[in-house]
Amino acid sequence: MSKNTRDIYNILASTYQNDIDEGSPYNAYYERPAMMASLPSPLKGKKVLDAGCSAGWYSAQLWQQGAIVTGVDVSPEMVNAANQRLGGQASFYCLDLQEPLPFEADSFDVIVSSLTLHYLKDWTAVFQEFNRILKVGGTLLFSVHHPFMDWTRYECKDYFKTQLLTETWNKPTVTIDVSFYRRPLQQIVNDTTRFFHLDQLIEPQPIEKMRTVNEKSYNYLMTNPHFLIVRAVSKKK
Repeated sequence: MSKNTRDIYNILASTYQNDIDEGSPYNAYYERPAMMASLPSPLKGKKVLDAGCSAGWYSAQLWQQGAIVTGVDVSPEMVNAANQRLGGQASFYCLDLQEPLPFEADSFDVIVSSLTLHYLKDWTAVFQEFNRILKVGGTLLFSVHHPFMDWTRYECKDYFKTQLLTETWNKPTVTIDVSFYRRPLQQIVNDTTRFFHLDQLIEPQPIEKMRTVNEKSYNYLMTNPHFLIVRAVSKKK
């Protein structure tokens, strides 16, 4: 993950820590409910890696369900925020997912990665590591930008080419440019199935509560894909 991404999320750490839980309807009423509903159950006693843990929202939810949680993030400020949220109930490390991970093989039952992987240009190394540290039959659950959403919102001349895009985020305390990679659906699937058995592709829709919070966004998300969720199962070569 690039230094630029680390710097951006260092700047955003306080915003995520203080505002993102309810401040973004796309998180609170769209991506998160769909991801939580797709987790394997029960999680009690399971070892779970929160890959791209941000300020620790998912780590907290996983811990509350009885999981033994480890979180990693490229941003040291996000790691600090996650530690503050969990108060020692989980282990957090500042790590780059593009580098080898300091975990033994077959260490985890589940890996959760929320809206993180589209910051990485190449998924081969990270998926190879995920497969190594997952137990046989372990679950990988991740969410990314939906390629249709990126294709329609930005000037993309070649759908089949991985492209670096940049958008401006207006957060409560800062306005900042954020860059990420758009890739075609077939690449998302093929990169995943190189190391995992594909279990489910999910194009989520918002929960009903979003209608009362932001009806315009609710109507958009009911008729247009915005994020894509992939659930897969580890396979060993």
